[in-house]
Amino acid sequence: MENKTVLITGATSGIGLATARLLGSNGFNIIACGRRKERLDELKNILEKDTRILTLEFDVRNKNAVNKVFNSLPEEWKKIDVLINNAGNAHGLDTIDQASLEDWDLMIDINVKGLLYVSRAVIPGMVSRKSGHIINIGSLAGKETYAKGNVYCGTKHAVDAISSGMRKDLLEHGIKVSQVCPGLVNTEFSEVRFKGDEKKAENVYKGMEPLYAEDIAEIIEFVITRPKHVNIADSLILPLDQASSTEVKRS
Repeated sequence: MENKTVLITGATSGIGLATARLLGSNGFNIIACGRRKERLDELKNILEKDTRILTLEFDVRNKNAVNKVFNSLPEEWKKIDVLINNAGNAHGLDTIDQASLEDWDLMIDINVKGLLYVSRAVIPGMVSRKSGHIINIGSLAGKETYAKGNVYCGTKHAVDAISSGMRKDLLEHGIKVSQVCPGLVNTEFSEVRFKGDEKKAENVYKGMEPLYAEDIAEIIEFVITRPKHVNIADSLILPLDQASSTEVKRS
């Protein structure tokens, strides 16, 4: 049986990187997308021993770049079986009256528009083949809100709604749409949110054991490998020490 081809955005760190490494080691063909060429090259060097891998350097926020990349895909890579919309981030943790407009633009452009641009480029091929699987990486922040998380929560609520809408629109074409929503995961996420302030980032996970990128990668692999008639439409994954965005047990 031909190995499935999986395209992963944000594949140079965190959940995206862990997922690329896990799926690649298990024989999936990987299209790894990201903005950092040196990290893409490192990933390629690791995975090409186990599987076929294509790396694509572009920014999901750039509509023209997205279209250019997908219009010029090599013929042998055009059949994308699984799309994992993982690229996303949080910028700042401020009340709505004090937040940076630039932070808002970054979150909306990456978390919402970037997801849409890549999906719009990939979905027509899935529709023409009457098969495919889209996995959108959401968040606990897409299920509830918390103080100072206003726009980030808004973007992840948008991912939740878009995932539901996609599922309805693509139902007749036999395309699965899933959403995977992690709680606290120890990745570069908090360092980006706090603009490189390592102390603030460390405090997010202080006194508790968070999830790790590999935990979510295993969930994603499970979602992908279900029988054809099974679609895990939505999943919320929390560490044992977390009950909600604001309820975390710390030692």
